[in-house]
Amino acid sequence: MPGHQNVGAVSEIGYVSMRTRDLSESIANAVDVFGLHETASDGRKAFITAQNKHHELVYTQADEDAIDHIGLVVSSAGELDAVRAKVDRGGYRVVSEQPIEDHIEQGFAFVGPEGYTWQLYTEKLDYCMRKRGSLTPDRLGHVNIKSRNAPAMRDFLTEVFDFRVSDAIGIDNFFMRCNDDHHGIAIFSSSDLGLHHHAWQAGNVMDLGRLGDRLARRGARLAWGPVRHGAGDNIAVYFIEPNGAVIEYYCDMETIRDKERPARVWDPEDLYWINQWDGQVPAGILDFGVVPVER
Repeated sequence: MPGHQNVGAVSEIGYVSMRTRDLSESIANAVDVFGLHETASDGRKAFITAQNKHHELVYTQADEDAIDHIGLVVSSAGELDAVRAKVDRGGYRVVSEQPIEDHIEQGFAFVGPEGYTWQLYTEKLDYCMRKRGSLTPDRLGHVNIKSRNAPAMRDFLTEVFDFRVSDAIGIDNFFMRCNDDHHGIAIFSSSDLGLHHHAWQAGNVMDLGRLGDRLARRGARLAWGPVRHGAGDNIAVYFIEPNGAVIEYYCDMETIRDKERPARVWDPEDLYWINQWDGQVPAGILDFGVVPVER
């Protein structure tokens, strides 16, 4: 585009790559319970997606349950270079000048604050007609990570990836967007580090109910929900996957088309921000998650 200046902006959340001590169980949970599709596997690693991409979720057999890295998409090579320039200025450690994941043509990876690894990459998508199953999510929507210094993590996401704060819960929890979705990354203040949950967009609230039905028929239960959040306004259900991370299935999330819309600020004592309907949060639900891999 003539006159366009690359600012180093992330355009969407691409995928989540996790290590798991039981690859077959993780695959079965994603495919049989959650309705995702396995696109490639070699017995050591599996690539999984909802509908339109080669992968939005990667599991690797390992001796630990952990978050390996988070993949973030940029819209062009120019935007990739602009992010890389900010990474260099910030002094962050680049761990690969090439993509660290298969099936990605162009990108680099680095370790950011608190040990989280980020894969930045460009992505080419072919047109794909969605063929929804009885449960299949539309796409990966967002991730929620724990931080010991949430304001610093907020500043990092803003300065390096051009995220914006949509909602702030007091001064220690932030919901941040990189496109029209209310949030692509949420940051929760915690004494522990880790990926708390990865979240997938459903077609409607009936899909959330069908997930609950499917779990019940397998002798399992939802960990929380259905609930309507205040921050984001989405209806959601949650369950715990085999490696200890939480999976959210949601619909009806707020969209924000004004990039400069100021953040809403919530009183953290007013639990309407997390549960509009009854203000309740299951005990221990925020304690789950998988720690970041040390590099």
